[in-house]
Amino acid sequence: MPRGVFITLEGLDGSGKTTQIKRLAAWLARRGHEAILVRQPGGTAIGDRIREILLDSRSRGLDPLAEMALMFADRAQVIAEVIQPALDAGKIVVCDRFTDSTEAYQGGGRRLGSEIVLDLHRRLCRGLDPDLTLLLLPGFEVSLARARHRNLRAEAETGRDENRFETEQDAFYRRVWEKYREIAARDRDRVVLIEGDLTVDEVHEQIVESVAERLVLHA
Repeated sequence: MPRGVFITLEGLDGSGKTTQIKRLAAWLARRGHEAILVRQPGGTAIGDRIREILLDSRSRGLDPLAEMALMFADRAQVIAEVIQPALDAGKIVVCDRFTDSTEAYQGGGRRLGSEIVLDLHRRLCRGLDPDLTLLLLPGFEVSLARARHRNLRAEAETGRDENRFETEQDAFYRRVWEKYREIAARDRDRVVLIEGDLTVDEVHEQIVESVAERLVLHA
């Protein structure tokens, strides 16, 4: 059986990933493809417990190296439990964040650098790289404002505190944003950069065009 297709979506919180993943899944379904949707951190019972530690504001004292290690522990678990079995079964997997997020947030935002992130990826992710990464990168100020508003609203609606990263200063997010641009320039064959303050429909159109091209190449 041919291996499935692994698609990831990346960007700052507030870039519209959640909305676009739902629309992409619906687009795939209309064409007879059932997509397995997963998020990072999380996506497994163990991963959801790790997610609580990583995103809860009470974890403010978490060391950057410990933070990165938890990200990769979560990733190794979801690869073993969900992603790799689905790909081995020939399915399409759409993942909200993957190692690019760790390189951007911990490598860039926390100033740990790309080398340690990419080394851990090689060692812990079983050689698994996305076939296609869709990087949503609206203007920096727009993304940051959306992220902070969205997470505060989610806490009010669900009671879950996932605001630890949103308490960071703007300079942290600027480093994340710049690292994402660096990744896109470095990995042009894999990463499709969708930038600017586009409408939801305009972003969706660019996403499905890129996915359609990749599915043709994979067939």
